[in-house]
Parts: sequence; structure tokens; C-alpha cells
Amino acid sequence: MPASTRRTVLALAGTAALALSSFAAAAPAGASATPTVYSKGGTSWVKACDTLAKGDTMSCKALKVTSTAQKVNALGVTPNATPSGFGPSDLLSAYNLAANGGAGQTIAIVDAYDDPSAESDMAVYRAQYGLPACTTANGCFKKVNQTGGTKLPRANSGWAGEISLDLDMVSAIAPNAKIILVEASSASMTNLGTSVNTAVSLGAKFVSNSYGGGESSSDTSYDTSYFNHPGVAITVSSGDGAYGVEYPAASKYVTAVGGTALKRDSSSRGWSESVWYTNSTEGAGSGCSAYDAKPTWQKDTGCAKRTVADVSAVADPATGVAVYQTYGGSGWAVYGGTSASAPIIAGVYALAGTPSAGSTPASFPYAHTGSLNDVTTGSNGTCSPSYLCTAGTGYDGPTGLGTPNGTAAFAG
Repeated sequence: MPASTRRTVLALAGTAALALSSFAAAAPAGASATPTVYSKGGTSWVKACDTLAKGDTMSCKALKVTSTAQKVNALGVTPNATPSGFGPSDLLSAYNLAANGGAGQTIAIVDAYDDPSAESDMAVYRAQYGLPACTTANGCFKKVNQTGGTKLPRANSGWAGEISLDLDMVSAIAPNAKIILVEASSASMTNLGTSVNTAVSLGAKFVSNSYGGGESSSDTSYDTSYFNHPGVAITVSSGDGAYGVEYPAASKYVTAVGGTALKRDSSSRGWSESVWYTNSTEGAGSGCSAYDAKPTWQKDTGCAKRTVADVSAVADPATGVAVYQTYGGSGWAVYGGTSASAPIIAGVYALAGTPSAGSTPASFPYAHTGSLNDVTTGSNGTCSPSYLCTAGTGYDGPTGLGTPNGTAAFAG
């Protein structure tokens, strides 16, 4: 299948299944009114961005659970109660991270279109979990367009779910960091890439990107134009389409973040993880790039070019995270997808400290493999050599080197 037809999605839109009241105004022509419902173990979900597109259009990687009954009031803060889905304390426990981190750091989130409720929704999430306020007024939060200006793109209810997920995950991991939300005019790689450059120019040392599409021969030029930022940790979702490589996760300048299913258990860690896999068309992305050269720090021998992923974190919607979204949503929800894992890892990089000048932060975990939780079970498809799609001891495609066990693997 040509890359142009594999570049899944995105321009948008709220759908009937998501009960998006703003659908008619926000959704472009061709948006799906009946998105595919995925299910596993009694949990069902849909893609937040479920519209096919051509060319260099990217798809957001947020998956919204539709079957979970909330344990709190749908809207607003519910003291002394916990929303469904993993919250900040769960994630910090699972990944051995200290609370109240991120002070002095700036994390940027790059997404397409505008979420008009981004700041107010994030405020509810942070208040629910007792996190410090992060607002425009107190200088913690900034929302800009792809060139850094204040004229924002049109609103989009599908991407609003992605934005809420990204903001909430960064808040959960690094609650004292400043946050810049850069909203691209559309979901084209050119506009999203311009947004990455803007994020870096505004001082962010950590940039989260929860989108992707099929590889193409243009990718190496995109690498040079948008992702070659020494001393900046750029995280990218590996994709939600199971075995197979997406861009920009395949860029040799970024940390490609795969996905796991995260569950509590009776081990000394208290948690266990396996490869996130739903079916042959959905799960953590992985594989061998067709275009991007292998970076010097990547040593696996079954792929002559760039291998995806590098590290991973929770992404399975069946073990999803709590998110608060009102534009295109109805308040508290549970989300998954590698759209969750990419901002989580951006937050972990921020906890680890500012990357050294001129460094390639994607290489840091490869120098500290003992400081990660090695994920050794599960697969995301069938492939050869098998490590590109099957977890095992040491490096594998779906989970990379593993998941955070503290911050040591993300410092350098």
C-alpha cells in the first residue's frame, strides 16, 4: 500500500459515538460519523481522530474508552473520590518517579487545531489530583499557534481529546514544569513540524508529539527541517496500528515511544507490563524503518535502518489513564494509545533534568539499560526477525528497552 494512502488520518472530528455536540461545526468534509469500535476484555474504545487523509497528513494517536462507568461526577472536581483510569499517583508508582517534579523545566506539546477548553480542562484535572495550578495568569501555561502567535487555528473536537490527554499526562508526571501548547493550523507534517521548531524556539527542552502517519521518501528531509534539535528531548508516539513503522517516530532524532498494558500485581515492583496489542490492526507500533538511517547508538542487528521503538509506557486503553475533556467530550473519561505514552516519557525526561548542550536525548536510555523495566511478554504481530514485533529480554520493537524505573535512563 503506498505511503500516501497509509498516512492515516486526522483532520478530525467528533463523532456520534463520542457524543460530540460540536461535531457539525468542527468536523471537515469526509469525517466519519460511525467510528470503528475496538474491544478487549470487556473494554471498548474509539479513535479520537478517525478520518482518513492523504499525503502528509498525520493522525493523532488518542483512543477514547466508551465503556467505562465513571466513579466520580462527570463534570468538575469531586473531592475524596478517584476518577476511573490511572491517575498521577498510579503512574508515579508504576514508574518509580518522585512526586512534585519538573520545577524549572518547560515541556511543549505539539498538536493540530485548537482546543478552546484546553486550559480550563487541565485546571480541573490538576485540581482533582491536588496538583499545583498551571495557568496563563501565573505564567505556567502558554498556548500559541504554529508560529508562536496568538491567532489560534480553528477548533477541532477530535484533536481536543488528544490535547487534553497530552496536557494531563505531562501534568501527572511533571506537575511543576511550565507547559507550552503549540497548535498547528492543520495536521500536515509541514505544519506540525513548524510547530516543533516553534516549541524549541520558545525555550522548550522537551517536546511531545502524539501523532504519526505512514513513512515516505520525504521523511529524511523532514528530519533535517523539523526534528534535528540537539539538546532537546523530542518524544513521538510509535503508532497505534500494531506491527509497522510510522513517521515521525522513525526519525533518528526523536525518542520513539511504544506502548504497554500496565497492571497492578503482587511483585516487589507492584506492577507488571506486557506489549499492548488489541488485534492485527491495533496495538503498539514497531518495526524497521524503510527510509531513516540507523543512529549510531542503536545496536540491534536485525534492522539495517532505524528501529522503532526506543522506550515505552502505558498505552493500552483497557488499562488506560484518566483524562478530563469537555470540548468534544463530557468531562471525565479514560484514554489510551501511544498518545498517552509519548507525553509520559516527555515528562520523565523533564524530571531527569535539562539535556546537555549538543546531546541526542534519544540515545540516553541506550547508555542506561539497567535503569529501565524490561518488558518481556507479548507481541504486536508477526514478523522476521521476531524481536521487531515480540517482547523479550533486552531490546525489542514494541517496547524498546523498556519502561521508566526512575529517571536515570533519561539523563545525559
